[in-house]
Amino acid sequence: MQDKLTIGTRTFSSRLLVGTGKYKDFPETRDAICESGAEIVTVAIRRTNIGQTPGEPSLLEFIPPTEFTLLPNTAGCYSATDAVRTLRLARELLDGHNLVKLEVLGDPKTLFPNVIETIAAAKTLVAEGFEVMVYTSDDPIIARQLEDIGCVAVMPLASLIGSGMGILNPWNLEIIIDQAKIPVLVDAGVGTASDAAIAMELGCDGVLMNTAIAGAKNPVLMARAMRKAVEAGRDAFLAGRVPRKTYQASPSSPQTGIIAPAAAKSQAA
Repeated sequence: MQDKLTIGTRTFSSRLLVGTGKYKDFPETRDAICESGAEIVTVAIRRTNIGQTPGEPSLLEFIPPTEFTLLPNTAGCYSATDAVRTLRLARELLDGHNLVKLEVLGDPKTLFPNVIETIAAAKTLVAEGFEVMVYTSDDPIIARQLEDIGCVAVMPLASLIGSGMGILNPWNLEIIIDQAKIPVLVDAGVGTASDAAIAMELGCDGVLMNTAIAGAKNPVLMARAMRKAVEAGRDAFLAGRVPRKTYQASPSSPQTGIIAPAAAKSQAA
């Protein structure tokens, strides 16, 4: 696609970002990610071995940094302190890599973001030179504060992580999109291809997903569907949909120069 996505100092062709969790094994992970066309791949540093556990299979053997942009994330962190510590470790493991995804969770049941701890962590990470993509609620005020701190992308949830419920509050997302000067990417809650297309049609700059692909009966096929959905949704947004007209039809055919039926012609004569 010629319509590029720029996040921080990097530019990408794909607007679909994918995770690496919940697959049955690393080969399936690679097959699905390759089929998705994604260039940015998120990695949960606290749950995935990328070298911090010697002697065990490493994700980097299947998803090498030479082919993909790895996006270390802080999944499983419930405080700003833990999140900052995790991303410092990621930068060390990945030779100074500074593009990261920050998420600080509020509780283990809903996995809803703790925005107070998120803001605190974002301030520290931005000050330390990280390019921070940040998972947050769909609160437009919080999204604006995170942008003001210096985050390079805001990532409001569509619905709860792993729920597959799709976009529950499109109006808040539209407010965030309208006011943001940095990329807005839907993160969490996408269940199927139509959810991804709707997010893109609203004007989101991209979509991040994991469970929707990894949890599908056929993850590789679903990855292909998601790639097409993101591309179609983006094209539809750029094309500009027709306005909605409540209780008002609009004929597809021209209304001028209509050929009169033969019976009407004979009566007129």
